[in-house]
Amino acid sequence: MIGRIVEVADDRRHLFVSRGFLVVQETEGERKELGQVPLDDITAVIANAHGLSYTNNLLVALAERGAPFVLCTSNHNAVGMLWPIDGNHQQGKRFDAQLAATKPTHKRLWADIVRSKLLQQAAALEAAGAPVAPLSALAGKVRSGDPDNLEAQGARRYWGLLFGSEFRRDPNGDGLNALLNYGYTVYRAATARAVVAAGLHPTLGLHHSNEGNPMRLVDDLMEPFRPMVDLLVWQLQQKKESRVSPDTKRALVRSLYDDMQTDSGATPAMVCMQRLAVSLAQVYLGERDKLDLPLPGLPVFLAGSLSDD
Repeated sequence: MIGRIVEVADDRRHLFVSRGFLVVQETEGERKELGQVPLDDITAVIANAHGLSYTNNLLVALAERGAPFVLCTSNHNAVGMLWPIDGNHQQGKRFDAQLAATKPTHKRLWADIVRSKLLQQAAALEAAGAPVAPLSALAGKVRSGDPDNLEAQGARRYWGLLFGSEFRRDPNGDGLNALLNYGYTVYRAATARAVVAAGLHPTLGLHHSNEGNPMRLVDDLMEPFRPMVDLLVWQLQQKKESRVSPDTKRALVRSLYDDMQTDSGATPAMVCMQRLAVSLAQVYLGERDKLDLPLPGLPVFLAGSLSDD
């Protein structure tokens, strides 16, 4: 299913449920209604302001539909997420298979994800007119478990090639870093929904092992999709757009609906996330051997005005 990412970025807003709709209302003055969105159309809600209020009924309704409610800091990083505990009718069976997966299986799967990420980074560099050989070469050298940490080696080369030698990726930074943060938050929410819908536990990861991270599997599976955000941020920069704004936010959210290349043809990125999560559950259950990962090649997003709807 391709749904809508709903972001609330203005203070003095109240969110509640009415007759199957999420309703946004002002909290001052006449408390007028600002808009409605059908609950069944929502993929995730991103709370990106600090003066919000919302009802428990809304959180329950979102959880029943498998739509995460994401809490953000001032630099647009996700710091919390409410997700459902009932995501799939085979959830218990899939949890058991996930827990029983062997270390060699996880190492093999992680190598596939790292290889896919490096190839997608190379595709982003190609679209930006930058050299691709450094990343393509690393992709061909990835071994089970990535013991040489080629993912990190690729990142060190990639950021300078894409944004210039002066750029440093800093999750606490402003400008381009804040744009990257926002895009990753959107993609993380969409990946989280895909993981839960596939009946997998988001904390039981393949590689990420931070004990304080309850979304380790989500962060594992979104790695091949990060270059979608990176390329769009590069393109925004080319249009002299280097800050988080309503227009740049819309552009980043819309990229979820842009096509990636797959074995079955062009497929929206959000659907690719869903297929990847389902394929991982099938690998755990012994129903298939490989992950359903997107093929190398990223779309060119910005054909027109940023403010186009």
